[in-house]
Amino acid sequence: MAQYAVLIYSPAPADPMDLTPDYVALLERYGSQVAELGGQIVTGFALQPSTTATAIRGDVVTDGPFIEAKEVVAGFFILEAPDLDVALKIAKLNPATIDGGVEVRPLFQPPAE
Repeated sequence: MAQYAVLIYSPAPADPMDLTPDYVALLERYGSQVAELGGQIVTGFALQPSTTATAIRGDVVTDGPFIEAKEVVAGFFILEAPDLDVALKIAKLNPATIDGGVEVRPLFQPPAE
């Protein structure tokens, strides 16, 4: 099965300790929705709030993400799905789409030599 990175965008600072009980309930239901569509979450990670980020551009090191933004990357997971259409259906069900968004990208497969 093809693998996709699903990046989760949430309103800044995206503190995982600030999730509401309703949001947690949606997250708990998400795994079964993924399976119903023929996908599988391989692994996933929540990130610390964006206030803990350190950005590096060339020789410049600054606290915080690269730019001020309303939404920041809050986490990501690796999804196995039969194809991109199924991966997108699964991503649309993610609770992050309520107040933020998700981005789906196929994992890079180097060309065979």
